[in-house]
Amino acid sequence: MTDHPHGEQGAADAPHTEVWHGRASNRMQWLLASIGAACLALGIQLAVDSTWTSGIAALAMSVVGCIAAGLLVLFGTLAFVHVAVKVDKECLEVRCGHMGVPRRRIPLSNITGADFAPRVTPRQWGGWGYRWRPDQGTAVVVRRGEGLVLLLGDGHTFTITVDNAEAAVRVIRDRLRIAAMGRTH
Repeated sequence: MTDHPHGEQGAADAPHTEVWHGRASNRMQWLLASIGAACLALGIQLAVDSTWTSGIAALAMSVVGCIAAGLLVLFGTLAFVHVAVKVDKECLEVRCGHMGVPRRRIPLSNITGADFAPRVTPRQWGGWGYRWRPDQGTAVVVRRGEGLVLLLGDGHTFTITVDNAEAAVRVIRDRLRIAAMGRTH
């Protein structure tokens, strides 16, 4: 996580931070990705060099099953190895994995509040990844630890596990306060 202030940090006349960036990562996902790669390799090995004697249908199902499971696990885990969060003057953007997909862009005008969550766990959300629970809202969970909880204008919440979530909360609250002052003048 990096916080890029313009001007001296803590100075009373320091300009507002233009863009805040945060990240979180999970090395455990690499282990799961390697399991997916092994399953994929097994499927390829079966297809190329098989001494399968139970018939072609059983071989084809095994090859297709191993390759499909391997690709699903491999790409499903690599999408959530890390999350990157960016807060600028207009929106908050969340990008997952190396390709930045899934991605969510939330205009600051749709955010009514931001809270710090000291402990977000995959268990609370039913696992890692992009999650939805009717009683909790939506979340991007890549690891256990601190997180940012956005209160959205439609009454829903959006939770993101990100390092230095307290700084993100401060930046978002500042932006919301500035926007509110601009509407009252």
